[in-house]
Amino acid sequence: MKNLLSILIVLIAPYVSAADRSSTPAQAAAPTVFTGEVLEVQQVESYTYLRLKMRDGETWAAINRAPVAKGAVVTIENAMVVNNFESRVMKKTFQTIVFGNLAGTNPHAGMAKPADASVAPVAPDAKVAKASGPNAKTVAEIITQAANLKDKTVLVRGKVVKYNAGIMGRNWIHLRDGSGSAAAKTNDVLITSLNAVKVGDVVTAKGIVRTDKDFGSGYIYKVIVEEASFEAR
Repeated sequence: MKNLLSILIVLIAPYVSAADRSSTPAQAAAPTVFTGEVLEVQQVESYTYLRLKMRDGETWAAINRAPVAKGAVVTIENAMVVNNFESRVMKKTFQTIVFGNLAGTNPHAGMAKPADASVAPVAPDAKVAKASGPNAKTVAEIITQAANLKDKTVLVRGKVVKYNAGIMGRNWIHLRDGSGSAAAKTNDVLITSLNAVKVGDVVTAKGIVRTDKDFGSGYIYKVIVEEASFEAR
């Protein structure tokens, strides 16, 4: 499994509130299953934090929001462990925490992998003027010219149509500018950044084009712009 650290929350454990960010490097173990008695429940926006009592001690877990009661025995599937995870909403740094799916629920429900952001896209696609400068590209140009742009810095201006915050210590943003087409999958570019934005914002992003980004488990992104900074229009 390639780049296991990135797989961790992006693909398996998107159960982090929009205001949560992991600011401390995490260490991940292989996916597994955890079963334990619920000692404490903390509901945070769309997600649920559980303190579990297991055979070998206690651990915290984070799952998609669910009506879990104290004293219940639950099983966390597709689980992975993160060390030194900081939750700003909980105002707590977890020495270890388990991210996964509550057994008996749809394993894909609420999954906040970058391609499936929790906020519905803005429609129709807005027509946004192209950024200026020698490295300026439209969304469609980034997608169609990705091979030549690989590992190069680009500028792109567009409207934020999807946004997932605080996943793996960064924010996941989809931009559209009216270029390209949905049928050809050239009208939307995925960008990661430490900057916070909102759906509907028109921003200019500066980041590095990466191609064939493989997060494992079959999740491969042909084009993604990483390490981006944003400026308001």
